[in-house]
Amino acid sequence: MANPAGSSTPTPLLQAMPDPLAVAPADPTLAALGRKLFFDPRLSEPRGTSCAACHIPAQAFSGDHGSGLGVPLGSKPDSMGVRNTPSLLYLRYTPPRFFYQDDDALQPAPFGGFFADGRANTLAEQAMGPLLNPMEMNNGSARHVAGKLEQAYGAAMRAHFGRRIFAHPEQATAAAGSALEAFLRSEDMSPFSSRYDEHLRGKASLGSAELKGLQLFKNPDKGNCASCHKFNDTSSNPARSLFTDFGYDAIAVPRNGKIPANRMPGHYDKGLCETARTLAWQDPGQWCAYFKTPSLRNVAVRSHYMHNGVFDSLRDVVRFYATRATKPGDWYTPGVKFDDVPEKYRVNVNVNSIPYNRREGSRPALNDEEIDDIVAFLKALTDAPYAAAAAQRK
Repeated sequence: MANPAGSSTPTPLLQAMPDPLAVAPADPTLAALGRKLFFDPRLSEPRGTSCAACHIPAQAFSGDHGSGLGVPLGSKPDSMGVRNTPSLLYLRYTPPRFFYQDDDALQPAPFGGFFADGRANTLAEQAMGPLLNPMEMNNGSARHVAGKLEQAYGAAMRAHFGRRIFAHPEQATAAAGSALEAFLRSEDMSPFSSRYDEHLRGKASLGSAELKGLQLFKNPDKGNCASCHKFNDTSSNPARSLFTDFGYDAIAVPRNGKIPANRMPGHYDKGLCETARTLAWQDPGQWCAYFKTPSLRNVAVRSHYMHNGVFDSLRDVVRFYATRATKPGDWYTPGVKFDDVPEKYRVNVNVNSIPYNRREGSRPALNDEEIDDIVAFLKALTDAPYAAAAAQRK
């Protein structure tokens, strides 16, 4: 992999997953300010849409702002995004963008960063992204955001960042990003209070279906889920079980026909390759259709799944993984396998890993009972504040 244009230093390799114990605590004063910003509906244009409108606390900080389509409504009338809203829990453990993990692959692999395409290098950058996105909170410029911040939080921001913080709008906006980052890195946003966590601590036991699901999740010849959604069930520290490798994969989920932009046949969300082009990587097209592997913590609370929100059932997600290769007709437009990937980039789709490597018409890696067991295990990853919401989901 080439270095970004202009870089003279070699691309670093990570020899192991980041150590979750090395994460520094958030500044509580700054986190308190960030919480206020997060829930403030005055920071959108037009006003009325806060960060929490899409990242709904009761839904483990995920959601769709009421669209019901798998992608969120924006603050501007008739505006709508093209990607599912991710949960904001446990983001404090995500490493910065695009180190490369040395896992004996033929070439280094993208690693870390924020958003489904890794375009943000830090959590502060991710936090500020929606404020300036015309399909989300729709502020026209950093100056526009800074004006709102000064009006609502001038005294608090000057006290924390200095009296001249508003002299340069970009600095004021970046300061707000650091406050939002502190909130997202606070202890409340990484509760580790699921039944699985209590199981690790030796304070509770998983049920029989959940234990079967755990074994299938780990089994490299069955679910093989842990190859990307990494965890460590030999450690009593739940922070070592984040259920992601922070990497990227091209799994070719079906096209979500409910997204307005997808009514245009030529419109595709190409994922990581757009970031690769921005960073001037060599051959960015090889990363088209790659999206970041999310954490599975609180996955049962989600209203929609995958980067485009195409599924509204957790069981359908697991069934898709198990049968994408063996029964593609269940998932894709007739005659168009991998229908949400441009034809020229379908060669990028992962067809080698288990369970994607089976022949069409053959027996899938998981049967219906095993799918149900994996779903039962995934539900055990729900933190205590969201258990009631998860129980109501399909």
